[in-house]
Amino acid sequence: MSIRTATGRRVFTAVAITLGATLAVAGCSGGSEDPGPEASSSQVAPEGGGEEDDASGEEENQVLAEVKSGDITLRISSSLREEGGFVTVRGTVINAGSDRWAAPGWQGDEVELADNQASMAGAKLVDKEGRKRYFILRDTEGRCLCTKFNTGLGGGESADWYAQFPAPPEGSNEVDFQIADMPPATVTISER
Repeated sequence: MSIRTATGRRVFTAVAITLGATLAVAGCSGGSEDPGPEASSSQVAPEGGGEEDDASGEEENQVLAEVKSGDITLRISSSLREEGGFVTVRGTVINAGSDRWAAPGWQGDEVELADNQASMAGAKLVDKEGRKRYFILRDTEGRCLCTKFNTGLGGGESADWYAQFPAPPEGSNEVDFQIADMPPATVTISER
């Protein structure tokens, strides 16, 4: 009986957090020209010349952390505490090998995330000071609020990615980003 109660509470909490994050994102969208996370694509080099590049180029060019595993490099360019109680982490993944990479194991092993193949769904933020682990946010249908690499990455390709998590308490700003077999990447969450 206690397992059902705990599972029910976790599901209710996940739904409540996801709903809150979704409402916060919808309320903050303000009609911007940002194509959003669904517009991520595999590119060898980023396209340049747009106004959006001028406005956000400084943040995109900065590297907060970089970790490697085999031919794959994961870079984190921003970790931002958003209104609504969530953190958005963004970066780039690079395949320096010659074989196609399809994010093996990156979707995690939670049953609720089974339909998130080739995605960042298995990512976690770890607040070592607060001794808590924050799992990826998901919608009511179990889709993660993260990038999905639909076709993988060919050799020499890179792709921008994002992942959203519940925010640690105010003041807990240093966290480790973890995913699959990549080493943990320590980042500091910046405030809006």
